[in-house]
Amino acid sequence: MADDCCKAACGTTATLNDPRWRRALWIALGVNAGMFAVEMAAGAAADSRALQADALDFLGDATNYAISLLVAGMALAWRARAALAKGLALIGLGGWVVITAVLAALGGAAPEPELMGIIGALALAANTGVAIMLYRFRTGDANMRSVWICSRNDAIGNIAVMAAALGVFGTGTAWPDLIVAAILALLGISGGIQIVQQARRELRSVAA
Repeated sequence: MADDCCKAACGTTATLNDPRWRRALWIALGVNAGMFAVEMAAGAAADSRALQADALDFLGDATNYAISLLVAGMALAWRARAALAKGLALIGLGGWVVITAVLAALGGAAPEPELMGIIGALALAANTGVAIMLYRFRTGDANMRSVWICSRNDAIGNIAVMAAALGVFGTGTAWPDLIVAAILALLGISGGIQIVQQARRELRSVAA
């Protein structure tokens, strides 16, 4: 465990200060902030819980990238604390999505599947591009790993949103939309737990 933490901390110092890493984060920040605005508006127009959940995920990721830019190059302890905060935020966001999905299941009309599909495809293209751009940094410390996990989860989530659009179109009910919203929540909670676990290991290594 200590060796793994050393590799994460000592082996990524140059990468954390690499202009390519910072440039990638700035691009990811811009893409996620823009897609948050697009998906939130589309989610409200289509009355889609899955789109709204994905929009909030974009907002969370934009915040994550901003934090990552702030702590890049700092000591491992600060990077681990930032990653810990991000992991807890993911868990909290996932819990919020679960609650809203349950409330929506108690009533409401089916969302608009065509708009869901179009926006889902646009979001998938955006997140796939970001994930490919960040792929080389996926094995760094907890902070770097959290950025990769967020991008990976987003791309998977967008595919699920498109599947929900097909489900709503085929069934004429809101259940596919609500199910996908719940899946996105569980995916966010799972990713948050992974980030928290690695961040705690790194904090223990620093304390030791």
